Amino acid sequence: MVMRHVISVILQNEVGALTRMTGLFSTRGYNIESLNVAATDDKNLSRVTLVVKGTDKAIAQLNSQLSKLVDVISINDMTLGDYFERELLIVKVKLNTGADKKILPIINEYKGEIIDDSIDSFTIQLTDNVKNIDNFLSRIINLGDLHAVARSGSVSVTKGQITLSSYANQNLSS
Repeated sequence: MVMRHVISVILQNEVGALTRMTGLFSTRGYNIESLNVAATDDKNLSRVTLVVKGTDKAIAQLNSQLSKLVDVISINDMTLGDYFERELLIVKVKLNTGADKKILPIINEYKGEIIDDSIDSFTIQLTDNVKNIDNFLSRIINLGDLHAVARSGSVSVTKGQITLSSYANQNLSS
């Protein structure tokens, strides 16, 4: 069965490392649905979080091949355990007449923040899980015209004391 996988990778922060990593996905016919790259506390390393769909077996094979890349330090398929996943949304909405009274309760319900409220539009910031971001957008779409939708892509960390480790080591202990 095809499932959504959230994969977190610690990668050498070197020119071409990200291209080599993402190239592995494209050459095997996988579309990366979300990609987030950021520095870590170590200036030589970056943390990459990507979302891809595939069967558990196919993604396990892809992760195994990914772990063999020289630039990959550690990898974790977050969907194999408990994890936190969040995304940032910034959306600009040109509101229909009277919609400001309807949008405010929705913003409050989702714990969003109005970062700009001009006379006829709102710019809203919201951090939540992907499902709630999607639900929020579906609820406000009829209140006006969406002039800009910017999503950060998923970021994730494991729950508890588990940290990223070598994918090969994870599978040897299974």
